[in-house]
Amino acid sequence: MNDTLLSVENLSVTFPIKPQGAWPWTPMLGLKAVKDVSFSIAPGETLGIVGESGSGKSTLARAIIGTVPTSAGAVRWQGTDLTTLDVTERRKHRRDVQMIFQDPLAALNPRMTVGEIIAEPLITHYPNTPKNEVKEKVRDLMSRVGLLPNLINRYPHEFSGGQCQRIGIARALILKPKLLLCDEPVSALDVSVQAQVINLLKELQAELGLSLIFIAHDLSVVKHISSRIAVLYLGRLMETAPAKELIEHPMHPYTQALVSSVPIPDPDAESNRQAQSLSGELPSPIHPPSGCVFRTRCPKARATCAENVPDAQFPHPDHAVFCPHFQE
Repeated sequence: MNDTLLSVENLSVTFPIKPQGAWPWTPMLGLKAVKDVSFSIAPGETLGIVGESGSGKSTLARAIIGTVPTSAGAVRWQGTDLTTLDVTERRKHRRDVQMIFQDPLAALNPRMTVGEIIAEPLITHYPNTPKNEVKEKVRDLMSRVGLLPNLINRYPHEFSGGQCQRIGIARALILKPKLLLCDEPVSALDVSVQAQVINLLKELQAELGLSLIFIAHDLSVVKHISSRIAVLYLGRLMETAPAKELIEHPMHPYTQALVSSVPIPDPDAESNRQAQSLSGELPSPIHPPSGCVFRTRCPKARATCAENVPDAQFPHPDHAVFCPHFQE
């Protein structure tokens, strides 16, 4: 039996970009948003993906779900490479993989009622479903995500940000998917509402047996929901490990900087610790550094770091670090 639900193999996404002020015949440049990223997801597992803005997290999610084209690599769903399928064939698999978006209000059609929004995927994929059955499923899902079913005829602008995100979760769940892609689903919400949405996702995962890919730039949020964490920088993987191990024993210099930036709730400990700040700005993905893309900001960088892209080092069997100097 294959325990892998989703396998991403050497996935790359490059966007063609016309240089500013260029002549019509000037060759296009390539913006390398994601480069050679590989990981896998098991049933019921949660993979957290973290990195600062511009690291390629959202592009990676959209490449997996198929809303942006891939440049290289494979996205295998239970052994089937989705990147080789045509639109009709891929649509059959889309029922199993659904997405929750970052801005809860912008992701909802303001001209549709909550009931219509939640029911839309079901009607699209199963158009012969009786109307009374559709309405019953919508009401049931609203109850599951903490919304009163009698609000079914209201519009998105009548709800708070947290309630709109619950509507988005209900819409994603109505097709009974096996995998949810959560693209920074709590970044636009207040801290107290963030906790409510995260707890809701954990409860639904336990109840429905869902797998999650949870994308965020805040490690303090990701560590509460993830089984494993993958760290992205400029479209490349820097480190992957079980969540607890990565938070307590980060080994890549970039991961160490991210972990040290997470606030500690103890005021004394917070004031006494020394945070590892990164110097410089994120390089351009159009002209990324040669070799290790992190070398221009890395305190352990050597001249050899500019020559080759680092291979994965394994201090433990399930802990990969893409840095040859992480033990120095």
